Amino acid sequence: MPIVRLKDDVIRMLVSEAKHIPPGLCSPHRAMPQRNGNYQKTFDVAAPSGSEFVVKLRQGVINPANFSVILGYKIPGSYTVFRLRRYNGKHPHSNHLEGERFHSFHIHLATERYQKAGCDEESYAQETSLHWDLNSAIERMLEDCGFIRPQDEDLPLFRKQP
Repeated sequence: MPIVRLKDDVIRMLVSEAKHIPPGLCSPHRAMPQRNGNYQKTFDVAAPSGSEFVVKLRQGVINPANFSVILGYKIPGSYTVFRLRRYNGKHPHSNHLEGERFHSFHIHLATERYQKAGCDEESYAQETSLHWDLNSAIERMLEDCGFIRPQDEDLPLFRKQP
């Protein structure tokens, strides 16, 4: 029987839990090292509750539309990072249980249902028009996932466009 690490109600709670925005996340291009054809960077994320999260960024060197912004939860007492959300660039995706296929920007959501089916926790995805590049995917994750906005909103991603 496949392992269900986290149930849907716990996933929802973790996604919405208040989290501090780690330094450098709002200007990731400045220091994203290149490895295996991708720019990559990982940020540790602290929550006031004591929960530990991680944000992983990946963007293709050749194709910048090939990107992922991942919010993971560090399961206490293990080295396991449970992927709660993944904001992806434009490429084909299939939701196997629903028999759906699409080729667009999308957001992966961790579900108990996919874990029970023996799939990766965040195998299910929904198409979106709410992000279109790495920066807008980071912004979308911050909006969706309980991140606490700084009082000084003069960070690059938070500047209001005229």
